[in-house]
Amino acid sequence: MNTAITIKNSDTIAIGGFDGMHVGHQHLFRELGDNGCIVVIDSGYTNITPNKDREKFTHYPVFYFALESIRHLEGEGFVKLLKENFPKLKKIVVGYDFHFGKDRAHNYDDLKEIFEGEVMVIDEVKVNGESVHSRTIRKKLSHGDIKSANSLLGHNYTIHGSLVKGQGIGAKELVATINLHVSDYILPKEGVYTTLTRIDDEEHFHPSVSFIGHRVSTDGSFAVETHLLDGQVICTSSASIGFVNFIRENMKFETLEELKKQINMDINIAKRELKMLEL
Repeated sequence: MNTAITIKNSDTIAIGGFDGMHVGHQHLFRELGDNGCIVVIDSGYTNITPNKDREKFTHYPVFYFALESIRHLEGEGFVKLLKENFPKLKKIVVGYDFHFGKDRAHNYDDLKEIFEGEVMVIDEVKVNGESVHSRTIRKKLSHGDIKSANSLLGHNYTIHGSLVKGQGIGAKELVATINLHVSDYILPKEGVYTTLTRIDDEEHFHPSVSFIGHRVSTDGSFAVETHLLDGQVICTSSASIGFVNFIRENMKFETLEELKKQINMDINIAKRELKMLEL
């Protein structure tokens, strides 16, 4: 697909920050039709779906405006910019809390006044009675409330990192792990998680158990590491970890034997939880 041509032909756009591409965002995307495009106002501070990770959660082309390059524009100037980039634009879809223009001075009512086409406003979206917002998801992740965060996202929260060397005792005395350096993403609360891990460019995910936090039982260093439950797979450059559920807090053990015993318990919990998902 030639994305540039698709964007120029788009007659409907959804505008927002769209960090997370969560359930609320998806309600906007449902109104895009056959010739739609997602317009991201990128603040540079997104950490649920940083950079172009948003594109993994939609089939629509994604067009980016850096917030710093447009924040000086008044309302009319912003709409003019949209029309220049989308010459066939007929419809704009925004959320109920959408603001635009210098100092976020304008809302969707102003957009209806300035833009001569259709402006569709999507009402507040709730899941289990809770309003869906990126800030709410971030808070849940920081508390380790993975299941609730995933329910608001509509997918498993996933981070991506590059392969780094571990401390060297996992495979010998504990269990083999893939150690990652992760930047840009918000990391969930320190602890152990039931996860699904994708290696390098593989399309499928491996059942796994993952640890995030300081290795308080060994060298005290910070780590993001994952152990695959379906056998050893060689990772050459990077991996993605999708979080399914929180298992336990980060804990200190006096001996490696005690730590290994707990890790085996964690593995059994993860296996049971992932098995239930298959039912």
